[in-house]
Amino acid sequence: MDRRPLGRSELVIEPLVLGGNVFGWTVDEKQGFDILDAYVDAGFTAIDTAEGYPNWVPGNPPGMSETIIGKWLKARGNRDKVHIFTKVNSANKRGGLKAEAVSKGIEASLQRLQTDYVDLYFSHWPDPEAEHEETLGAYDPLVRSGRVRVIGASNYTAEMVKAANETAVIKSLPRYEVLQPRFNLYDRAEFEALHEVVTSEEIGTVVYYSLASGFLTGKYRSKADFGKSPRGGGIERYLDSKGERILAALDQVAKANDATPAEVSLAWLVAQPGVSAPIASATSVEQVQSLAKGVRLKLSDEDLRLLTDAGK
Repeated sequence: MDRRPLGRSELVIEPLVLGGNVFGWTVDEKQGFDILDAYVDAGFTAIDTAEGYPNWVPGNPPGMSETIIGKWLKARGNRDKVHIFTKVNSANKRGGLKAEAVSKGIEASLQRLQTDYVDLYFSHWPDPEAEHEETLGAYDPLVRSGRVRVIGASNYTAEMVKAANETAVIKSLPRYEVLQPRFNLYDRAEFEALHEVVTSEEIGTVVYYSLASGFLTGKYRSKADFGKSPRGGGIERYLDSKGERILAALDQVAKANDATPAEVSLAWLVAQPGVSAPIASATSVEQVQSLAKGVRLKLSDEDLRLLTDAGK
């Protein structure tokens, strides 16, 4: 399987990132260990989490996902075999990327993860109160000390990325090597708006909502299906004519390739220029095996065209 560099950084990963947003939400600690074990056994290394996962669950202590991953890392003794991605300013609040917030955020994340470094540290949401120079200046000592290997930005516009990386050059600060935008067969605008800067500046992308909150698995064909998942409520917006065209194309390509719609959706993402890897979460070992099959599936040019056209 091909391994892909993340921007100009030293990080090279397989084209799949395991989403940790479900740990502490729809996946408990024991299930999380099983899923993480299966993921690594399948030949993958990159695990994505955040200080804010899953803080939307009432009664959860901060950073449950990081805590579960940290316990797994300690139990398995395999920290040097995996890549850990986490994020600061998950609360999307003003001041969340100020220098003090960054320095406090990384220390709390490292404690929960039971490690002394993270491979990739994202600005989770942009902060209108923090100048790029202040945020990158806060990352600088973290990178120099080795507590953070590489930095990235999630949910940034192309203009924000250009401005931040220009600041990095002028002020001799670390630049954003990796972006994390929303991108899937249905939601394309955010990634497409970044494509020029990603290409021209050699920036890696790990894309989230790869399966459109589960819509692209094909499980949700009507409103009656929303009760099948805690995430069902976020799927209604996909049930329109475009969504129906995409599901029809997925069904056709899946049948031709002896695959599931989810596997085909991931295969389409992996084949898109500029995509380093999709992020996808799993709630069972069987789903991990399906994710692995999906990113290793090679679609024909005709299949790719059919899927691309369906979502236009």
